[in-house]
Amino acid sequence: MGEVHAFMFGYYAKSVNYIWVCRRVFPAQDFYGAKKMKAIVYKEYGGPEVLSVAEVERPEVGPGEMLVKVEASAVTTADWRLRAAAFPGILGPVGRAMFGWRRPKNPVLGSAFAGEVVEAGVGAEISEGPVMGFVMGKAHAEYLLVKPGECIIERPADLGVEEAAAMPFGGLSALVFLRDVAKVARGSRVLILGGSGEVGAMAVQIARAMGAHVTAMASAGNLTLLEELGAEEALDYRTHPVADLGRRFDVVFDTFGAVTTPEARRVLVRGGVFVPLNFGLPEMLQALTNCLRARKVKLHISGDRSEDLQHLVDLRAQGLLRGVIAGVFPMEEVREAHRLVEGRHKRGAAVLRIA
Repeated sequence: MGEVHAFMFGYYAKSVNYIWVCRRVFPAQDFYGAKKMKAIVYKEYGGPEVLSVAEVERPEVGPGEMLVKVEASAVTTADWRLRAAAFPGILGPVGRAMFGWRRPKNPVLGSAFAGEVVEAGVGAEISEGPVMGFVMGKAHAEYLLVKPGECIIERPADLGVEEAAAMPFGGLSALVFLRDVAKVARGSRVLILGGSGEVGAMAVQIARAMGAHVTAMASAGNLTLLEELGAEEALDYRTHPVADLGRRFDVVFDTFGAVTTPEARRVLVRGGVFVPLNFGLPEMLQALTNCLRARKVKLHISGDRSEDLQHLVDLRAQGLLRGVIAGVFPMEEVREAHRLVEGRHKRGAAVLRIA
C-alpha cells in the first residue's frame, strides 16, 4: 500500500508541477486549453466597489467576426448607470428586464473602444490592423469579439487609441441628436446644456461644424474649454439661469438633465425643438402633445452606425473635431474612473488603458 501511496503522491506532485509550468509558460490558457483574458467584471448591481479585474474566457472567432485586442476603452454614463441599475424614471423596470432583474446578465461593461484586429473569421469586414468602434458591452476586456454589422471602422494612423476611445459615445450621440433629431442647419441657433461633458463637448464642435451659432453652458471652470471647442458664447450655468437668458433658440440640446420641458420651451422660437439626452415619463408625456404645440419635444435613443463614426473621423481630419479626455486610468483603477463619471462634472471622456 505504501508503494501505491507513494506512486499516487508522485503522480499528483508531477501533475501539479505540470499545471504550474503550463500556467507560467502559457498564462493565457488554462489547463484544459481554454484561452483566458483579463476583464473588468461586476456580478451585482451597486457602487464602483462591485467592479474588479478578473480572468475570464477569451471569445472564439466565428464567420464574419473580428477579434480585437483592446488597447483603450471609455467609461461612459451608460456604464455607470448599468453598473448601478440607475435607470431613469419609469425606465427602471424596463432596464432591469433587459439587462438583468436581480443581477447583470452581461458581467462585462464597455462600449467605445480602440485597438487592433488580431484575428478575423471568413468574410469579416476588417481582417487586420488598427480599429475603433462602438458595441453594446464587453469592451472593458483585453479582447473583444465584434460581430457582423456592429460599429467598427479602421483607425487612422495619426489617431491615438485614447482619443479614439474618447470619441464614439459622445460623438455618435451628439451627431445623431443634432443632425437627425433636431435637424440643425447652417445658421441655426443652438443652446447646449452640459457643454463640457462627454456628449456636450462633442456637440459643441459638431454643431459648429454644421454652421450653427452655438451657445454652451457649463461650470465656470470649463468656460475656456467651451470657447476652445468653438462656442460663440460660453456661460456659467450657476450665474446664468436658462430662463433669464433673454433670447430664443432654434434648438435646446440638454445633455445633462439641466432643465424641464416647460423651462426649455420658454427659450425656444416658434417651431423650435427641445432635445433631452436623458428623459423620463414627464418628457414622454410632453412629446405626446407635440401636435398641439408650436415648440416641440423630440425624444430619441442614439444609434451606432459605422458610417456615422467614419463621419466623425473625417471631421477630425478636417480639423473640426477632437476627442476630449477627462483622464486616463489603468484597468486596476476602474473604480476611480467610474466615480469620476458618476460625479457628472468631468471634462470630456474618462478612458481606461487596457493594454
